[in-house]
Amino acid sequence: MKPTLYLVIPCYNEEEVLPITAPAFAGKLRSLIKGEVISENSRVMFVNDGSYDKTYEIIESLSKSDDIFCGISLSRNRGHQNALLAGLMQARGLCDITVSIDCDGQDDINAIDDMIKEYLEGCDIVYGVRKDRKSDRIFKRTTAQGFYKFLHFMGADVIYNHADYRLISSKALDALSEFREVNLFLRGMVPMVGFKSACVFYTRNKRLAGKSHYSLRKMLSLAADGITSLSVKPLKMITFLGTVVSALSFIGVLFALISWLCHNTVSGWASTTCIICFVSGIQLISIGIIGEYLGKIYLEVKARPRYIISEKTKNIDEK
Repeated sequence: MKPTLYLVIPCYNEEEVLPITAPAFAGKLRSLIKGEVISENSRVMFVNDGSYDKTYEIIESLSKSDDIFCGISLSRNRGHQNALLAGLMQARGLCDITVSIDCDGQDDINAIDDMIKEYLEGCDIVYGVRKDRKSDRIFKRTTAQGFYKFLHFMGADVIYNHADYRLISSKALDALSEFREVNLFLRGMVPMVGFKSACVFYTRNKRLAGKSHYSLRKMLSLAADGITSLSVKPLKMITFLGTVVSALSFIGVLFALISWLCHNTVSGWASTTCIICFVSGIQLISIGIIGEYLGKIYLEVKARPRYIISEKTKNIDEK
């Protein structure tokens, strides 16, 4: 029996690129349907992440003109990870497999063929992994690669050079739905689901139109979410650092005491100031890291909805 595939595509202010990439997504699905690889019930599902331009109007227009398109709209902008999860959970009961992909056309849609092959061979999760980062600027390439290496150092289980281009089976989605975190980092959560997985490598293209909405600030925020959501290593590092500073302080106390007993003490403003500044800096950094974790706990305890769907196109069938 041919699997039903839903492409899940988060969109935020994509009115420029959507008319260009939507036909490409539909064409890929139709070629797979024609080749009898997937079911004719397969769809392209767009997720409007609270866009303030004409993104959702375009999605509605597409769904009315062609049944292969459908879409949902969130009540407000909740960020890429929440929008992606909303689409995955909406598609979960409607299909056998989902492939999440960005709207900008940078991810090679032909890699979907290899993802489906891996699924048919028994994989429930297939990661789309970039072969290289030649299409990125030097700053983006350096920061992105440093991001993955730093996450690994912090103990987070992530796939190197994998973003959110992946295939997930309905069985894996059911397992993912059991994760109740409010602070989402799907790149780290999906590997925690388990099941048989594989990687498909592809070359990433340049953005077809519009501008990227992933600023440096958002990248740093995503990195912080990834570290604090998946690892307690920063807290352990604070403990280790505190132990080292305490040991050095103890040695300093012994040195001062011995110097006093030997009548070799000289009042020094510079050394005292340096010690105070150093210890104070360590304390403030430690408090900041602990505060970050406390903030995450605060948000998790409140358990507010991760997203709210305000609208759906009329051709979305509920099961």
